[in-house]
Amino acid sequence: MSSAFLKNETADAPVVIPARAPLPPGTPNYVTPHGLALLREELTGLEAEHAHVQTDGSEANDRMRQLALLNGQIGNLNQRIASAKVVDPQNQPHDEVRFGATVSIRTISGTTKGAERRFTIVGVDEADASRGCIAFTAPIARAMQGKRVGEHFSLRMAKGEDSMEVLAIEYKEN
Repeated sequence: MSSAFLKNETADAPVVIPARAPLPPGTPNYVTPHGLALLREELTGLEAEHAHVQTDGSEANDRMRQLALLNGQIGNLNQRIASAKVVDPQNQPHDEVRFGATVSIRTISGTTKGAERRFTIVGVDEADASRGCIAFTAPIARAMQGKRVGEHFSLRMAKGEDSMEVLAIEYKEN
């Protein structure tokens, strides 16, 4: 049985630090001003949790494991914040799809013909498809990069290729 399914971990088991959203090698860590604020809020929360764990009365081994995990998460987050390149959507060309744009598209041919969707292109740490925020590294974001209203682009899907049209582009203030 995998140790991941055991309730009690041994004191000498390595601490596994969850990975952050990946950035392809050599890709800048673009973030919106809002995305950077979210990263800083996350750091503040982890630092508060770290301070609490240092003073709680739990067993030393448990406390050491929690601190090791938090130290790793804080280190990863600090690296992500240090590498952040803030891109203000308001400074983007408002007539084409760029980082920070909220884009409305319609599928004009393919598996989801007629479907309309709306996405905001954000940094990898801010991406959340359930809120309509997609990472600038996502295939659909890369496919529509530089397009203008009325222009078409193609995207290879699991069941074939969809052709899409850009319906609207807007840049919201953060």
